[in-house]
Amino acid sequence: MTDTGPTGAAHRDARAAWMDLLLPVAAMAVVVVASNILVGYPISDWLTWGALTYPVAFLVTDLTNRRFGPARARRVVYVGFALAVVLSIALASPRIALASGVAFLTAQVLDVAVFDRLRDRVWWLPPLVSSTVGSALDTALFFTLAFAGTGLPWIGWGIGDFGVKMAVALALLPAFRVLSRVRVTAVAR
Repeated sequence: MTDTGPTGAAHRDARAAWMDLLLPVAAMAVVVVASNILVGYPISDWLTWGALTYPVAFLVTDLTNRRFGPARARRVVYVGFALAVVLSIALASPRIALASGVAFLTAQVLDVAVFDRLRDRVWWLPPLVSSTVGSALDTALFFTLAFAGTGLPWIGWGIGDFGVKMAVALALLPAFRVLSRVRVTAVAR
């Protein structure tokens, strides 16, 4: 029996859509979990190691948005969020996992909306503006929820974190340009 009817085609299309998102979802989960672990390791009073890895999450979201549109980018955010929260609870403290989840989900959904609104502008504007707005919200939410009242220098970490996020966002613009132009061809299965 062949799967050639409208229902079979729709099923194949849905499966292909999810297969397209496997790499972005996996990348998102790895970036967020690594960042949640690394945020516990300060480099100085102004910076943690997590600041160097987390901005890649915005690159993943923006590349997904550019290639597949905002609906699929949100899907990557939601699935990446669920995987990252589960893994972060196992690998980081519950407070870090909760703060990360709230900040991540809020900031990434905002990033998708801002990017989509600017999508038809010059190539560098959507990822830079959406990453800036998303990073500002993420930083404020995460550091307040994760560290307020702990006695740790979280305000300094937040300022340093935001500065590094902006530097990394700028450094990732060439990667965004190159990766957003790569054509992925489907492999027959």
